[in-house]
Amino acid sequence: MALTQLQINHVRNLRQVRLQGLQRVNVFFGSNGSGKTSVLESIHLLGMARSFRGTSIKSLITHDTPMCTVFGVAARLPGEGVPGPSGLPMGVQRSRNGEAQIKIGGKPVRTVAELATHLPLQVITAESFGLLTGPPVGRRQYLDWGVFHVEQQFFGQWQRFQRCIKQRNNLLRRGKIDDRELAVWTRDLAQTGEAIHSYRKNYFQMLSPRFKEIMASLAPSLNQLELRYKRGWDRQLSYLDALQHGYSADTEQGYTHSGPQRADVRVLSGGHLAAETLSRGQQKLVVCGLKLAQGQLMAQLGTRGKCTYLIDDLPSELDHEHSMLVCGLLDSMDAQVFITCIGQEEIRSVWPQTGELTLFHVEQGTVRRHCAA
Repeated sequence: MALTQLQINHVRNLRQVRLQGLQRVNVFFGSNGSGKTSVLESIHLLGMARSFRGTSIKSLITHDTPMCTVFGVAARLPGEGVPGPSGLPMGVQRSRNGEAQIKIGGKPVRTVAELATHLPLQVITAESFGLLTGPPVGRRQYLDWGVFHVEQQFFGQWQRFQRCIKQRNNLLRRGKIDDRELAVWTRDLAQTGEAIHSYRKNYFQMLSPRFKEIMASLAPSLNQLELRYKRGWDRQLSYLDALQHGYSADTEQGYTHSGPQRADVRVLSGGHLAAETLSRGQQKLVVCGLKLAQGQLMAQLGTRGKCTYLIDDLPSELDHEHSMLVCGLLDSMDAQVFITCIGQEEIRSVWPQTGELTLFHVEQGTVRRHCAA
């Protein structure tokens, strides 16, 4: 399934935009500030009910309006089998007060997870460098995105873990702890924490060689790249034993120190953190490799088809040769791509000649289909 229609209302400077006939590779070009990135944000809003540029919904909504709305239709593209009668309609409305209304197939849904199952998104933007340079939370989210889309039991365990650790931390913050109640939550936390670790470890064992294979194609000189998964507690101990060993520190400081909430995926180059040793361009290649590896695994192992790539200003920090390599891999994956650039030739010159591009010109908040000469 891919997005074939998109309607955007009041997302930043995009007051009313209607796009039809979206194809496999969609290129949005125009000057800085024209609204190109806002198109990608709108698609992200449709798939995740939020922007990828920050947590404040107010900054996403056009200044003089109370809400923004994005509507889309997911269907099979021509040549991919018999399409459904009308595709699957999806819609997200966000208000300035933070309220969200989500509909799939015309019916309200309660969780963003349901959106994500229908429109899995991978984002490559300037903010994506945080995978290497930012705190572990971003890398945990990266890992969990992949596990979520290939292991159907993961999300239920993740929700259970969040409830358990919240209850356990509430008890730890009390002045007087009920040891019996704490033991119950500790036991449940240990069980679900072990399950989450097992899902993550199994997925990581498939991700790591796929990442190395892709990087060997993108940057053969970076042959010392390595991914390492840290589960969040002493690997010599079960999670229950780790919780028991940490009881004194947990009660003293009022929160659970060890567990999946402390996990990390480290990217190393020659045994050193990639963020500290690689150039900006090399870091962008590594980020692309991480994202492409997940897309390939999802297409191979998942039950939700292929993911959709949102790529903002790919040529930035990448030379012509490496841009061609990234685009070649994207084209070979046959995933739907939405990509921005200033001039259309920036993408036309690096995308494989066999690939067909659908061009859109973005100017002062308007988006028009562009017919190439």
